[in-house]
Amino acid sequence: MNKLSGIISRIQQSGAILLVDVDVDGHGFSAMLIESATQPEWLQTGNTIDLVFKETEVSLARNLSGMISMRNRMKCIVQHIDRGELLSKISLQFQKYVVTSAITTRSVDLLDLRIGDEVEALVKANEVSLMKKQ
Repeated sequence: MNKLSGIISRIQQSGAILLVDVDVDGHGFSAMLIESATQPEWLQTGNTIDLVFKETEVSLARNLSGMISMRNRMKCIVQHIDRGELLSKISLQFQKYVVTSAITTRSVDLLDLRIGDEVEALVKANEVSLMKKQ
């Protein structure tokens, strides 16, 4: 599981749906949450929280240009590639964090990924969960 720490900068709510913006060391992230009509006490602007997302929810791109609906984009450097027969695990450096992506080995080959390459890691807002900071 990937985990980044950040500060809630904005919360928009429509019914039980929340769009929460989080600042992670100057980089903006968004999480779409479905809650009850009332939100938890810890989910307030200015609070420090953890963003968590699965390795399988991290897509990778090279030379991405144009507009895209994915709100969470991280410029990363490939640190390690653990190649499997069908699935590969890619370790990425994003600022001070290590982010892991699990993608098909076919995609690794198609992207021609190598250690040291710059890639963009992408995560849809609805795949990001927020956790109270422990």
